[in-house]
Amino acid sequence: MTHIQPWYEMTTQLTDVAMGRQPADLVIRNGRWVNVHSGEIISNTDVAVKNGRIAYVGEDAGHTIGERTQVIEADGRYLISGLCDAHMHVESGMVTVTEFVRAVLPHGTTSMFIDPHEIANVLGLPGVRLMHDEAQTMPSNVYVQMPSCVPSAPGLETPGASLGPAEVAEAMQWPSIIGLGEMMNFPGIYLSDGKMHAEVAETMKAGKTVGGHYASPDLGLPFHGYAAGGPADDHEGTRLEDAVARVRQGMKAMLRLGSAWHDVAAQVKAITEMGLDSRNFILCTDDSHSGTLVNDGHMDRVVRHAIAQGLKPITAIQMATLNTAVHFGLEREIGSITPGRRADIILSSSLVELPIEMVIVGGEVVAENGRLLIDLPAYDYPDFAKNTIHLGKPLTADSFRIPAPPNAKTAKVRAIGVIENQAPTRAEQRVLPIENGAVQIDIRLDTAQIALVERHRGTGGVTNGIVTGFGFNSRCAIASTVAHDSHHMIVVGTSKKNMALAANCLGEVGGGVVVFKDDQEIALVELPIAGLMSDERAEIVAEKAARMTQAFRECGCELNNAFMQLSLLALVVIPELRISDLGLVDVTKFEIVPLFVE
Repeated sequence: MTHIQPWYEMTTQLTDVAMGRQPADLVIRNGRWVNVHSGEIISNTDVAVKNGRIAYVGEDAGHTIGERTQVIEADGRYLISGLCDAHMHVESGMVTVTEFVRAVLPHGTTSMFIDPHEIANVLGLPGVRLMHDEAQTMPSNVYVQMPSCVPSAPGLETPGASLGPAEVAEAMQWPSIIGLGEMMNFPGIYLSDGKMHAEVAETMKAGKTVGGHYASPDLGLPFHGYAAGGPADDHEGTRLEDAVARVRQGMKAMLRLGSAWHDVAAQVKAITEMGLDSRNFILCTDDSHSGTLVNDGHMDRVVRHAIAQGLKPITAIQMATLNTAVHFGLEREIGSITPGRRADIILSSSLVELPIEMVIVGGEVVAENGRLLIDLPAYDYPDFAKNTIHLGKPLTADSFRIPAPPNAKTAKVRAIGVIENQAPTRAEQRVLPIENGAVQIDIRLDTAQIALVERHRGTGGVTNGIVTGFGFNSRCAIASTVAHDSHHMIVVGTSKKNMALAANCLGEVGGGVVVFKDDQEIALVELPIAGLMSDERAEIVAEKAARMTQAFRECGCELNNAFMQLSLLALVVIPELRISDLGLVDVTKFEIVPLFVE
């Protein structure tokens, strides 16, 4: 983050500016002050800034203007504190921290709380340190949560690295670490697993925030045990009762609108209909791919959506600014336009449409009318962060063959059921035909084959299964090395030959996402950094991601953001059924189950 002196080193300077004894660096005149502390909108307000911090907010800052003071005329526009994303994964944008910031600054996101547990599953603590160090070079505020669950579910998957209490304790001393990333191993908490509780303890001892992730609909004793175990927030709620339960137990309910997770509408009724205190609700994105960032927006998109669900505009803005800052203990640093805080300010002509017309970070104008005005040099990742795809051997169509039970004519199998716009899946069953001793998919039953290919240690291992809900109607396959959370390679398709072609392609290019149809490559997004992130500019990645989305449709898939759904099919901490390198996982019981149903 751009270095701005601590407030305690600047109190005299800021006081002198406020009193007119010293000129401001920047003055914004005649704005409508969106005051998130009082809940008011105050007209005819000026803001004076000195050395990146706000010195004065009041009716007339003329006394702070000197010969070299930059003056910006707000002309009655709204003055809004820079937006905060309370929980997100940079890697989901398929870009580096630098490129993510490049994409979101014009949308008014000036503070991000990132959990790099994707790269942690591939590269371990050195990978986390890479993203932490890159975050520190950004002009905006990028705070880092130390990943908590690597692997996310021990015994049910094999990641490329593992982290524990010792690594958590070490990371808590790094300058930009703000807390512990989402505690996805929620059974580990309510069953009092020693490792998970030790990680929480190290975070609490450091006086930092423990992130939550309770991905179960069960709000009985397991949920109460989880809340008692230390997590301070949760973004996994999808229902009204989820938000209510979390807030009543003293947790912050994080309502997310990502590229594929649409969980605000149902839960925001806790405020709009039940009248619960909005101070305990926070907005976030969790996962946004580059296409969403470049074309639709980031936290501005979330705030607009929340307003459309019936929230008062100032309440929605509080949930994306002050509430987030308070939660992480940063309310004296960010989250409001008030004296001493970092001068992160948005100018907008409407609180409902929320056009982001000017973005100021640390007292510097960084974006205007959707255009970034500052240069962000590319951040160079070392060689050890690349060349991470180790398949062990070339894959063939036979690698994806599912041998059938002896003498059977059909096979009753478990199938992972995709739910559009939600992270959970359904545990379904299908009866499929058998030919030449192998199970065949049936596109009339909306089935496709899914395979998880081990890619960290080069074992050559392939786990095969069945998935429903993608709607594929042609000979196709999609392969991705973005497969939360262990990030092996996941391959979904209707043609074993195309599945092999797709998998081998990613092995050759060092990771990414590729679509094959009728034995031809029709879309490719190369992700050479840990198989998760591109080293290209955000807008280039967005173009490739758009082509990928179109390729999904050409294969017959009409799901909204189908890639996001695909990327979670190996996430063995969200119910009901997932796939890992060890087999099919029943996440309601946290156990490996056979493909065939007896």
